[in-house]
Amino acid sequence: MLIEIAAAEGTAEALLVRPSSGDGEFPGVVFYMDAFGVRPRIEEMAQRIADWGYVVLVPNVFYREGSIAELAPAGDMTTTEGREAAGKDAFPRVGRLTSDKALPDIQAWVTAIAGLDGVAPGPIGTTGYCMGARLAVRTATSHPQLVAACGGFHGGGLATDAPDSPHLGLPDARARFVFGHADHDPSMAPEAVARLGAALDDAGLKASNEIYAGAPHGYSMADTSAYHPQATERHFEELRALLEDTLKG
Repeated sequence: MLIEIAAAEGTAEALLVRPSSGDGEFPGVVFYMDAFGVRPRIEEMAQRIADWGYVVLVPNVFYREGSIAELAPAGDMTTTEGREAAGKDAFPRVGRLTSDKALPDIQAWVTAIAGLDGVAPGPIGTTGYCMGARLAVRTATSHPQLVAACGGFHGGGLATDAPDSPHLGLPDARARFVFGHADHDPSMAPEAVARLGAALDDAGLKASNEIYAGAPHGYSMADTSAYHPQATERHFEELRALLEDTLKG
């Protein structure tokens, strides 16, 4: 179902996904989509996570640009040409979502999920894909007392030379991290992966920071030409273990 959240600069839609069965309260997870927005593939992924026993919130982080329906890809992204065509609209939105805009919104997302019926009190998890991995890390570093688990998959720009690079906030975090990087990814080159790993180590954080061999950027998105089934299943296995160990252990 779709709900509305009072975000920093207006009302944002968010997809709210609950377990298909079971009663009671469940830990909360904030799920950050990739550049192509909230769409059926994202709902499928969120439902799979929810069915492990979580309440999953997927905010439309591009609410300043339009509604979920307005921003949804119109064409077939399962071809390279189709994915590139969709990216002409989607990728510029990523650049406009700067950290000074993202951080107040993150406050809105975590406040919203904590106040939802059926969400257990206590720590939450977060997971993000492509640019959403940056938002997941920023959520963990800006809310260390709340976020116990952070997953980032085929993320880009996690450890750069920019003064607001996400990795620079890791000394403030307390979460356990799992990263599954795409292979040969220009947005997260091996040296950036190494820099991220060093920052995790220096912060004393429990983390996995792996490159998935042969998996392209965007590997978990089954509605695009980047889909890699083996890497996708590996990511689900590692994410499930992360959430269970931190939120249910």
